[in-house]
Amino acid sequence: MGVYPETEPYDHGMLDVGDGNHVYWETCGNPDGKPALMLHGGPGSGCTPHHRRYCDPARYRIVVLDQRGCGRSTPHASAYDTDMSVNTTQRVMADLELLRHHLGIERWLVWGLSWGSALALRYAQTHPGVVSELVLAAVATGSDPEVALLTHGLGKIFPEAFERFLAELPEDERAGNLAAACNRLIESPDPAVRTRAARAWTDWETAIIPAPPRSVGRYEDPAFRMGFARTVTHYFGNDHFLGAGNDEGVVLRDAHLLAGIPGTLVQGSLDLGNLLGTVWRLHHAWPGSELVVVDQAGHGAGHPGVADALVAATDAYARARR
Repeated sequence: MGVYPETEPYDHGMLDVGDGNHVYWETCGNPDGKPALMLHGGPGSGCTPHHRRYCDPARYRIVVLDQRGCGRSTPHASAYDTDMSVNTTQRVMADLELLRHHLGIERWLVWGLSWGSALALRYAQTHPGVVSELVLAAVATGSDPEVALLTHGLGKIFPEAFERFLAELPEDERAGNLAAACNRLIESPDPAVRTRAARAWTDWETAIIPAPPRSVGRYEDPAFRMGFARTVTHYFGNDHFLGAGNDEGVVLRDAHLLAGIPGTLVQGSLDLGNLLGTVWRLHHAWPGSELVVVDQAGHGAGHPGVADALVAATDAYARARR
């Protein structure tokens, strides 16, 4: 099956979302089609043309955006004077609502990858009336145990890379929240300290989650690397701004709020996030969800079996347009 052919936007713009931020958005496909919102991962990865290809452009009005501080949105997180205090889950969800109203959309399917799946889930839980379906891959929920797994937990599986990562952090902070410790270095007034810390984080992420070929070059772009590392560690170091109860997982705790929203969860069997069983527990706590496990696939949407399952899901929801 594979993804759909490349398609170009028929409209795009910069939306003033307040706090001095402007969010880049674009629409492609059928202007009269079923609306679908595509949420990228990271946080801070930004959208790519590939995000447009998981929905049939003949049947969908595909909406893609760069979340606050990344991609073509301004100000970019790579700039030292960018205020990160206004880059939070709640503000990003508010941005989605501003964009929905700006585009005159009543309800939309929400597609999310990795962090984008956590954002999509929380958005659906807090704005259920505007989400028609969810299609999620490389599922994350933004819980504290997931952050711990992606640092200390996987350090036991990738000891050499973990040792290099730890060596860049203050010795007295190596037992705590490593993302928060790295973020403090990235916020240093010393450019050399910031640069080393951003490189340390992206090297660690590359070790545990190999980037797909089309994304490898982005980590060698200093602006992308800084903005990405700064944003990821900002979220990881602050409980993803999900509030009290995150030790147990706010999204899992509130999974019952997804009742009535059909959803498809596509997960690679080799995704190391599966070590926590999060997606399995989410599926069993979410009435009306479908779990598709793709053998020999890791973390991402680009693996052939994962891409096939995602396209099959959006095709099915287009046929049963709600």
